Amino acid sequence: MRVRVLGTAAGGGVPQWNCACPGCSGARAHPGWRRRHASLAVQSAEGRWYLVNATPDLGEQVEDCPELHPGPEPRRTPLAGVILTDAELDHTLGIARLREADGIEIVATAPVRHALLTGLHLGEVLTPYARLDWRPLGPEDRPLAEDSRLVVGAVPVSAKRPRYAAGLDAPGDDAPGDDAPDGDAADDDSWVVALRLTDRTTGRTLLYAPALAAWPDAFQRAAESADHVIVDGTFWSDDEPLTSGFGSRTATAMGHLPIDGPDGTARRLAVLQARTLYTHLNNTNPLNDPAAPQHTVLRELGVEVAADGMVIDL
Repeated sequence: MRVRVLGTAAGGGVPQWNCACPGCSGARAHPGWRRRHASLAVQSAEGRWYLVNATPDLGEQVEDCPELHPGPEPRRTPLAGVILTDAELDHTLGIARLREADGIEIVATAPVRHALLTGLHLGEVLTPYARLDWRPLGPEDRPLAEDSRLVVGAVPVSAKRPRYAAGLDAPGDDAPGDDAPDGDAADDDSWVVALRLTDRTTGRTLLYAPALAAWPDAFQRAAESADHVIVDGTFWSDDEPLTSGFGSRTATAMGHLPIDGPDGTARRLAVLQARTLYTHLNNTNPLNDPAAPQHTVLRELGVEVAADGMVIDL
């Protein structure tokens, strides 16, 4: 099973359109520094691929990945659907760019589906263009189709909601077409999940968590059993949003564990047997500069930074 990294940036990308911080200015001066919004393309069968998160860069990401190009028939596409880790705008706005399809398969947890239908009114907006086929995402590892090599399971990691969903009722209450079971949405850790992607032929697993507000025991167990682990590298340090001058909260308060520091993720990753990589870099993260000394720190720990376009074979 092949996995292509389509993007590795946090919200806004690198460079961000309205930002002249050192990371964004550097990316404008050096195009090789540029990063698109964090996303994967995962092969589920021959000629069949799923996107992990649908970003605002979706069209360009598809064009840069030959395996995702349509053909040989004029409107035949290898894109089978989208698997979502959360309901954040940067991970879901690209769904609207798939409206030319007859149907869009969306694999999501109940709170994420509820947010998209009730908060963003995705069903009302898109169903005049394309059918939305919703499939549940839960902790059980399940193949996406009978002929699929790809088995997907969710590891709940956070109850952090997108801002637009802050006041939503529990799933199932009032969303048109939302028949998800009722529950306490405020305390539901499946608002944000890590994805466990397994090739059932080889048994090899990739754990993907572009947003980590906490490191629960279930995530630790999943990381220990995975062959590849790609996690949230939004901020290098906990105070980065403050010291950069663009935020009023720490990284942890914003729902992202920092890379460095006593509670950082780098040292947790360093002791794993898996190949470990960071994604979802904010434009203020010094790792956007290939010459930054923070890269040496990670190399000494045996941890990598994922690059747009890289390929992982499981």
